[in-house]
Amino acid sequence: MSDEHTEEQPRKRMRLAGPDEAENLDVAMADAPKPAANAEHEKELRFGITAYINPDKPGFSGILKQRYTDFLVNEVLPSGHVLHLDSLDLPPSLNDGEAAGKKEASAGSTAPAQEAQQPKTQQEPVKDSAEAGKPTQEKENGAEEVESDVSTKDVQTLQSIFGEATTASILSLYSNVLRHPDRKRRDFTPVTSEVIPDKDQRTLAHQSIRRIFKSKLETSTTEESAGPEDHNKISITAVGARKQQPANNNRGQNGNKNQNAKGRHLWDELGGEYLHFTLYKENKDTMEAISFLCHELKIQPRSFQFAGTKDRRAVTVQRCSAYRVQAHRLQYIGRKLRNAKVGGFQHCKTGLELGDLHGNEFVITLRDCHFPGEEGLSTVAERAELARKIIQQSATEFKTKGFINYYGLQRFGTFSNSTSDVGKKILQGDLGGAVDLILAYEEDALLDHLPADAESTARIHSRDDRHRAEAIKAWKNGKLGTALDKLPRRFSAEKSIMSHLGRQRNEKDFQGAMMLIQRNLRLMYVHAYQSLVWNVVAGKRWNTFGSKVVEGDLVLVNEHKDKEGGVDADDDAEVDQDGEVIIRPAVDDRAGNADDFDRARPLSKKEAESAKYNIFDVVLPLPGFDVVYPGNEIGDFYKEYMGSEEGGGLDPYNMRRKQKDWSLSGGYRKLIARPGPGVEADVRVYRGPEEQLVETDLERMGMTMGGKEKNEAHADVGAGEEGEEGAVEEEEKIAVVLKFQLGSSTYATMALREVMKAGGLMPYKPEYGGK
Repeated sequence: MSDEHTEEQPRKRMRLAGPDEAENLDVAMADAPKPAANAEHEKELRFGITAYINPDKPGFSGILKQRYTDFLVNEVLPSGHVLHLDSLDLPPSLNDGEAAGKKEASAGSTAPAQEAQQPKTQQEPVKDSAEAGKPTQEKENGAEEVESDVSTKDVQTLQSIFGEATTASILSLYSNVLRHPDRKRRDFTPVTSEVIPDKDQRTLAHQSIRRIFKSKLETSTTEESAGPEDHNKISITAVGARKQQPANNNRGQNGNKNQNAKGRHLWDELGGEYLHFTLYKENKDTMEAISFLCHELKIQPRSFQFAGTKDRRAVTVQRCSAYRVQAHRLQYIGRKLRNAKVGGFQHCKTGLELGDLHGNEFVITLRDCHFPGEEGLSTVAERAELARKIIQQSATEFKTKGFINYYGLQRFGTFSNSTSDVGKKILQGDLGGAVDLILAYEEDALLDHLPADAESTARIHSRDDRHRAEAIKAWKNGKLGTALDKLPRRFSAEKSIMSHLGRQRNEKDFQGAMMLIQRNLRLMYVHAYQSLVWNVVAGKRWNTFGSKVVEGDLVLVNEHKDKEGGVDADDDAEVDQDGEVIIRPAVDDRAGNADDFDRARPLSKKEAESAKYNIFDVVLPLPGFDVVYPGNEIGDFYKEYMGSEEGGGLDPYNMRRKQKDWSLSGGYRKLIARPGPGVEADVRVYRGPEEQLVETDLERMGMTMGGKEKNEAHADVGAGEEGEEGAVEEEEKIAVVLKFQLGSSTYATMALREVMKAGGLMPYKPEYGGK
């Protein structure tokens, strides 16, 4: 299989302007993009994106992502440091360590035969916690000594929660886990604490065990059914080899268990079993790059961890981790990546977690910008001066007042039937209706039969969208084989449904069809409905009360304990058995969010008027069975909107469903978002659409993709071509470059919307010629 074929799997949907937008955006004409802007504004209204913080301030218009280098995204680490790709080389420590590792592996090629003569210890049960710590016992079992990495401060923390005796047992259990990484959970004797009656103390216990022991131990709280003497005790158990090691079935890179055991010394010398690295990509999906690396390394996608996928039509830099992959191997394979690079290698003891991401820094170039009042200006210099005045004012307002934290349009899909429409059907229990919406297509897509290389400036549908429509039509005509052959790979939900329902005995088994869809896609539909409700309610809240904090507004309990005084939070509120959300998801399942288990409470009239709280503290719930709703008219509006025909006739207080994935617990989201420090705005004058206005990380290193010259390295299909000899020079235009940081759950397009106002943001629509 060729590298090209492998790297393209799985193909993902490019985020483009929708099919109802203008057929052609001629970047040489100032008013050409307006139809697309109007269509974009109509979409915003459809999905509840209606209000502005400063509706009366002047905005401007501009084209977004005309070139993918116009959208730069760099992760912001918890330290506040902005992640950049600064080297593709191995650090000296890894060069030396891995060279020694290779030499040891070569010299020890006969080790498996020798080790085979030793008695096997894997099946022997681990002794109880009192005996497990005895060195003599471990030596008799043939186990190697392992030094605990728990700090004195962490030991003191555990002792303050569990007491000295239980802490000693926990540490002994952890030592056993380190000594026997290949053993299963059942081989380790769990530790049970004394009763911990305080809920906050139990939560701290769950969190501390997870943090201190790097997810090698897990906890659960005993239920009331255990009896009054055993209720509210915490059981600490080993995760076991199967959960701890996400790849290779506990085998080494060459599939040899003995080599894997011997290799533990190598990983310790390198710094840990997880290789952290920086992934830089241009105009490419995160999963495209990860899938290619997996294929070349012969490992499963779950071996990789990262904080989230990044936009395709962009230049992005993100931190990733891979389990038991050596840096020199990843560096070598990384050279084969197209439109992507890997660097910044470092071995660590733990994988990447969601808590390792603070947010993202965006550098966004908006092209062909126009501003109110420019009509009477004769020179581009005068227009640029006007632009600077408006932009600086907008940037100041944006920095201090923020923007309504709407879910962006990408949350709702690119087809006429949105993901929220599908989610609404699912929650109504109409799975047949949900299937019909997923398999719907526009008739216009069937009429677009221009070949991929045809010269056309009016490509309404991509080739993939056309093939999708043809496949679904063939399926409806009973031609399952033809349909599956024609359906592009990226439409996995459609494939799952058609494959299942295409069999005669399953033709009405809509639930079976839906359950075959990859879980994160199934969750996407119902989460999109929650997002729609949140957007609509957020607009209502802002239009009703504005920036004033009022009685009944919700605030997060954990954020404001110092302000509560004698006010009691909801003592009956329960947390999950681990005290927090799981924060090390697999690559194929990223539905969890650290905010999902936050607790909120309504403010009293006295608190709302105390000036202790401001609008940036206010949260709104996503509808679910485990949230509280605002204690004012906004809480009533949830019931009014969700119960309406537009809201699906649903009840916000009845969000449990028989199917677990569609039984929604809910969550909370800040009403207003603010950018981080360092908001910058600049105005540039340029001529051609091929002119790049910002530097990528790769260019800062003096490099480009594929050895191209800088001026052509990032040329886009549809981004404009060099004029023929003797052509008239293009007129000068205005571009705006914005730089700002946002939290990880915040949409940059919604931030731009506040700055540019209604109809100002115009997504660029490349001419379709393939995917």
